[in-house]
Amino acid sequence: MFAVVETGGKQYKVSIGSIIRVEKIRAKEGEEIILDKILLLNKDGEVLIGKPYLEGVKVIARVLKQDKYPKVIVFKFKRKKHYRRKYGHRQPFTKLSIENIVIQ
Repeated sequence: MFAVVETGGKQYKVSIGSIIRVEKIRAKEGEEIILDKILLLNKDGEVLIGKPYLEGVKVIARVLKQDKYPKVIVFKFKRKKHYRRKYGHRQPFTKLSIENIVIQ
């Protein structure tokens, strides 16, 4: 059984036991969260498609970690004009472990 969930403007294919990295969610490590924007559910070959979301289906996940991706360096340069700008960016993410897919 697997589901396609939407969180942070992105879609993720999840199944029980899978670990995913999503856009940052305001939750503490070890906390249990519910993802209720389910776009698709495949249960034993039977496919349910939401319009846009499925009613009565939710995914229960546990927050494993709040962290940041490695730094991306941005360097702007214009020759002969003595223009240089260097800055970095680290995107925050939340690491989730999918615990259960509940169908009501």
